[in-house]
Formats: sequence, structure tokens, C-alpha cells
Amino acid sequence: MEQRFLTIADVSEILSLSPQGVRAMILSGELPAIQVGGRNQWRIEIAKLEDYIASRYSAAEEARRQAHSHTHAG
Repeated sequence: MEQRFLTIADVSEILSLSPQGVRAMILSGELPAIQVGGRNQWRIEIAKLEDYIASRYSAAEEARRQAHSHTHAG
């Protein structure tokens, strides 16, 4: 069976962030996750992480476009 969920530690390694940073993203709602088992046991679905990464690329592209249009306006 293919792995469906990642731990905070897994996502931390993938995104090169601290586990605390990943947890903050989860608690803010920026990164969708589910709580399982005991307290603070979070799991992030691989598909949701891929969606998050794609959305960050889109946001970065939009920021570049806006920055470009502001530097050439006028």
C-alpha cells in the first residue's frame, strides 16, 4: 500500500523548515492536516502538501508579475 500521510517531521524535512514552523502552518490553516491519536499527532496528506506547494508557486509567480508591472509602470 502506498503511503498517503506524512508526519510533521517528514514535511519539515521536505520543506526545509523546523517542525515548529510546520506546526504553525497547520494551526493557522495554511497547511491542511488532520489530528490523529493522541495530542499533537498531526498527519498531512501527501496530496494536500502537493497542493500547498503548487499554491505557493502560483503566489510567487503572481508576486513576480505584480513587481514587474510596478517597475515598468509609468
